Amino acid sequence: MENLRNLLNSFTKEDYENNLINLHIHTTFSDGLGCGEQIIKSAKEKNYKLIAITDHNTVEAHKKYKDDILLTGVEFDCWFGYVFIHLLAYGIDINHPDIAPFLAKTKKDTEGVLPRLFAKRNVKKLIQAIHNAGGVAILAHPACYWAINLEKLIIKLTKIGLDGIEVYYPYPNFRKFVKFHSAQDVCKIAEKYPELIKTGGTDFHNTTF
Repeated sequence: MENLRNLLNSFTKEDYENNLINLHIHTTFSDGLGCGEQIIKSAKEKNYKLIAITDHNTVEAHKKYKDDILLTGVEFDCWFGYVFIHLLAYGIDINHPDIAPFLAKTKKDTEGVLPRLFAKRNVKKLIQAIHNAGGVAILAHPACYWAINLEKLIIKLTKIGLDGIEVYYPYPNFRKFVKFHSAQDVCKIAEKYPELIKTGGTDFHNTTF
């Protein structure tokens, strides 16, 4: 896990903004439009250094696609208290038995917004499972959450094992109506807690970059 932390910490803001790293990508195995093969091919053509397929609640794409450019990932839907959050798991062993109970049982649980809202994953146990599987747990697009105090939410999650936050994210493209927080809020929190891993991705849902 330490090697994974070091790898993620080695990436810079410029790596994400210049489209060299993209760690938030969806395929047809959840609610994306492109298959993994198309996306990997496109990423290589665009000279990406690393990408992560992070389908909702499923690792099926990683069972089918392996590549040096591809980091294993999944985006889990969970409730943490009154806040609905998304946890990104990176670098996990997709076959680890501790991960299996948290994966979707049906296709609807990977693509439908309403089915995903009924997720009953225990966040503390999920983070522990991610760690047991050799991965790290990252809070996706923090500014999206209807949390009155975002910093307090992140602190609470950190106390139960959260490893980092997604800092570099295109909120205007996907989250036009963020009610409580801004991308600047997320950056300030990231600067305040340097022990947090800072990641980024475009929440890609298309066929090619």
